[in-house]
Amino acid sequence: MKTRFAPDRGLSSRMLITSFLLGLLYVGFVALLIALTRSAVLAVVIAGGALFVQYWFSDRIALYAMHGKIVTPEQAPELHGTIDRLCALADMPKPRVAIADVDLPNAFATGRNPKNAVVCVTTGIMRRLDQDELEGVLSHELSHVAHRDVAVMTIASFLGVLAGLITRFGLYGGLGRNRDQNTAIVVLTIIAVSIAVYAISFLLTRALSRYRELAADRAGAMLTGRPSALASALTKISGDIARIPSRDLRQAEAFNAFFFAPAISGQGKSLSSLLSTHPSLEKRLDRLGVLSRELGEQA
Repeated sequence: MKTRFAPDRGLSSRMLITSFLLGLLYVGFVALLIALTRSAVLAVVIAGGALFVQYWFSDRIALYAMHGKIVTPEQAPELHGTIDRLCALADMPKPRVAIADVDLPNAFATGRNPKNAVVCVTTGIMRRLDQDELEGVLSHELSHVAHRDVAVMTIASFLGVLAGLITRFGLYGGLGRNRDQNTAIVVLTIIAVSIAVYAISFLLTRALSRYRELAADRAGAMLTGRPSALASALTKISGDIARIPSRDLRQAEAFNAFFFAPAISGQGKSLSSLLSTHPSLEKRLDRLGVLSRELGEQA
């Protein structure tokens, strides 16, 4: 789908390379499974079913989990008006609009394609941000919709799901029923490979997620022409999230990959940064600062 969201060739090339590596890993893994075991077919069928459900019903699953409710233009006129303007500016179909009545200041986009997308904001973020900041967040989320990021990340995570299933089949199936030494060696080999594939695919998928967040920051800021507003929203949201009790944040942590800003994140250059779904706040602010200077934005 063509939109007016500005492309970022550098980040796009990194996402393409990461996706290629995931695909290469997937092909090699499946080839090994076919060579080693016949039970791989069942695992692929189950994993494929899980992938289909996650892909086809991602919008319903996310809204249900976050207690989001679809709202009409009459129920949320200002929110709908902002999204109407941004969609017209981006030349893209308008997604459904939802609000989640939670204090956690955040927003997310979900849906298998732009025609079935939902953009959801929390009451917490609406209370804390001014109009320009909220517009910056919404443009970021609409960039995810335009670039089909939900579908990309769902497909990218398939390999990790498959590897996990193969490991469980080996642990609870093959080793439990077979006493033959050769069979045990084959099963242990499959388990070892599956664990390695899961670990590698997990790191690649997290890297892809961080790239797409940077790309959405840039595309959204380019659309509005106000990177500083998006930077202000990031700073405000991250500061307010830090003051929310950890117990409440952990309940939402499973949805970090969907969120505009992670509920709980590891900052800095430690190992935790490799496991994060989002770039560090400092990196996002630095990129937006550079973009602001490129656009000659007035402070």
